Amino acid sequence: MKILVTGAKGFVGKNLCSQLHNIADQKARWYKLPEPIEAIYEYDNDSTPEKLDEWCKNADFVFNLANVIPLLDTLKKYRNSCPVMISSSSLAALDNPYGQSKKADEELMFLYSQEIGAKVLVYRFPNLFGKWSDLTDVDIVSCMCNNIANGRPIQMDDPSLMLNVSYIDDVVDSLISCLAGKEYKEGKYCYVPNVYKVRLGDIADLLYSFDKGRYDLQIPCVSDGFRKALYSTFVSYLPDNKISYPLEMKTDDRGSFSEFIRTENHGQVSININKPGVTKGQHWHHNLVERFLVVSGHGLIQLRKEGLDESGQPYPVLSYEVSGKQLEVVEMIAGYTHNLINLSDTEDMVTVIWANGCFDSNRPDTYFDPVEPKKD
Repeated sequence: MKILVTGAKGFVGKNLCSQLHNIADQKARWYKLPEPIEAIYEYDNDSTPEKLDEWCKNADFVFNLANVIPLLDTLKKYRNSCPVMISSSSLAALDNPYGQSKKADEELMFLYSQEIGAKVLVYRFPNLFGKWSDLTDVDIVSCMCNNIANGRPIQMDDPSLMLNVSYIDDVVDSLISCLAGKEYKEGKYCYVPNVYKVRLGDIADLLYSFDKGRYDLQIPCVSDGFRKALYSTFVSYLPDNKISYPLEMKTDDRGSFSEFIRTENHGQVSININKPGVTKGQHWHHNLVERFLVVSGHGLIQLRKEGLDESGQPYPVLSYEVSGKQLEVVEMIAGYTHNLINLSDTEDMVTVIWANGCFDSNRPDTYFDPVEPKKD
C-alpha cells in the first residue's frame, strides 16, 4: 500500500506520518491493515509539483490535509480513483468566511467522488490538541498548554465557554482505521469517535494544577481519557530548562531521604539511600504502612511485632535479605518496628519506599524502638 499525505508537516500530518512509519517498520503491530505499507509519500509546501505528480500517480490512499484543488486535478490527470480523506472542520456548518471556505472544499470532494467514482472521506474535525501543534489560534488547547508550560499568561474571554475537543492520538487512530475501511461515519461525514466536551476555564485550572504539581511533587489525576491526554500535551510543550527539576534531599552521615511523589489518595513515594554499613529505621507506626523495594545494593530488612507474646517474651525478629539483583517487596506492617541495614562495606543501598499516607511533620506517627530488643 502506497500512502500519500498532503500537509505532512502540519499538526495532524506530523502525528499521522509518524505513526504510519511505526506501522510500516512493524513497531506498531496492533493495527490490522489489509496489506503492508510499502511507501509513505510526505507532501508539503516545500515539495515540488513534480513530486505531487509522481505520488498522485502511484498512491493507493490519500490523506489530504492541505489544499484540495491541486490534489484533485492531479489525481484526475492519472485517473487515480483511490480513496481520499479530507480534513474539514466542524466550523464548516457556520455561515462565515472560514466556514464557507471549508464547506466549498467539502463540496468539491463530493463532486469529485461523483465524477471519478472514488471513495471520499470528509472529516469535520472539532478543536484538536496534542503534541507537535502548529500553535495556531484554532488550536486553543495546545496554545494554552504551551503558554502555561512556558510561564506565559493565557487569555480567556469567556471561561464558561464549552469546547468540543479531540486528542491527536485519537484522530490518528481514526484516520488509520480508514486504511482498513473501518472509518466512523454518520451520513456524508466521517468523525473521530472520542470527542470531549470541556469548559474552557476547567482546562485552564487543570493546566495550572499540572504546572504547580511538578514542584510540590503531586501526581496529576489521570483517571479519565481527557485528563491523561491533556497532561501528555502539557508536558510536550515544556521548555528544555523545565524538563528536569531537583528534589529536596534530607542528608546526614547515614545517607539521604528524598520525597519523590505525593498524592491525595494514594500515599507517597520516596527514595532512601543507606551508606555502607549503615542501619536506618528502628521505629514503628500506628497507622502508616510502607513497602520497601531495594533497587541497588545488598541489605537486610528486619521487623518485629510490638509488645510481648503469650510467654511474656518479645516477638521474634523477622529478617529478609534483599538485593537490587533480585527485586523483592517487603511490607512494613503497622505495629511492627522495622529497620533497613546496608550489608555492603563499599556500596550505597538505594530503596524505593511507598507509604500509604504523606508524611505530616505535625503528626509523624513514628516511634523509636530498636528491632533487636535489649537483653537483660
